[in-house]
Amino acid sequence: MSKAGFVAIIGRPSAGKSTLVNKLCGEKVSIVSAVPQTTRDAIRGICTREQGQLVFVDTPGRHKSEKKFNIKLSEISANAVGDSDLVLYVLDATRPPGPEEIEIASLLAPHQGRTITAINKIDDKNADTVKTSEFISQYLPGLPSGPLLISAKTGEGVESLLEALYAMAPEGEAFYGAEYYTDQEADFRIAEIIREKAINRLRDEIPHALRVEIADSQFDGEAEGCRGKLWVRAFIIVERESQKGIVVGKGGQMIRAIRLSALKELDRIFNWKIELDLRVKTENR
Repeated sequence: MSKAGFVAIIGRPSAGKSTLVNKLCGEKVSIVSAVPQTTRDAIRGICTREQGQLVFVDTPGRHKSEKKFNIKLSEISANAVGDSDLVLYVLDATRPPGPEEIEIASLLAPHQGRTITAINKIDDKNADTVKTSEFISQYLPGLPSGPLLISAKTGEGVESLLEALYAMAPEGEAFYGAEYYTDQEADFRIAEIIREKAINRLRDEIPHALRVEIADSQFDGEAEGCRGKLWVRAFIIVERESQKGIVVGKGGQMIRAIRLSALKELDRIFNWKIELDLRVKTENR
């Protein structure tokens, strides 16, 4: 009988969850940035193999804060844990466990029977897998198995992690066709790619609260023979008027660089020619 299940991925900000989802699914599903809490939604990535299908739900990093924004992100991850068949708890071996890790362990305590832990970044010279393993043993003693050591960056240990997840997954039929590696709509994926490129280029100058809005799009399926063409107008939305000039850059250099970088990524992801009209505006303008 084939296996099928939803797997919620949870962990602290910058633990490497999004990089891991991309590695597990073999394609770019989640955007990646060194900026904490880049992921703001529950992003689904799909892995279909001979054993069955796993749908990974990449959640925002859990950050201990009373700010409304952080509380909302924490609610997204908590809901994903409750709604999924399995939970994959990703820990960063380069950072000592602290209050945030304790809070996550408390959340997962009632779900230990369906939780797998993965200690990430073992390729880093600062990794301390012993201390991280001791934390797991202390705060989650009822797990069905010990932690798996992985590097989402290099792929080390990821195959063993997949095997462990398939072994624990319930029996069932696939939720999606074998050709799918994500169920995200095209507009959402385009906006996320643009946001990734903007955050990575502007993280020292603009708060990562910037967002991207797809204002208009038009698809021509007959363009250029068999390859369709998608025209998109998108806005990078910042909080203050003074930030617009930073995003545009001198002579338009910054927004041009963001646009070209996004187009390069989008061309790899989609089998369409994409034309991108990228602009900047402030919130509610």
